[in-house]
Amino acid sequence: MGIKTETPLNVLDEPLSVCSENPLTGFFRDGCCNTNDDDVSSHTICVEVSKTFLEYSRFKGNDLTTPVPEFGFPGLNDGDRWCLCAQRWLEAYNEKMAPRVHLMSTHKKSLEIVPLNLLKQFAIDLN
Repeated sequence: MGIKTETPLNVLDEPLSVCSENPLTGFFRDGCCNTNDDDVSSHTICVEVSKTFLEYSRFKGNDLTTPVPEFGFPGLNDGDRWCLCAQRWLEAYNEKMAPRVHLMSTHKKSLEIVPLNLLKQFAIDLN
């Protein structure tokens, strides 16, 4: 009996697309917002960070601009794409600071924390 592997799905129930390979993002640093039970913070929302969001995040105690090489974190710049924690995105939304979202690269598990209608309001890739 083989191990069953399922294709990760995005919030639109389609195969999960790559979020970013430069900088390399994701809980597993595989470029995708993949997740599992070890990812307690749910790094599942693919965002495009802005200078404003990066400053907001730093002010909230989560400096995303300073590199932390020992954790494979390069530091982010305006325009970078990154797998953000769903709860952090929701917090930013509630404070009117949420970054734009790439739905095709946002893992379906994020819907356990953030409703799809909110994510769609910030979608970059929704036609």
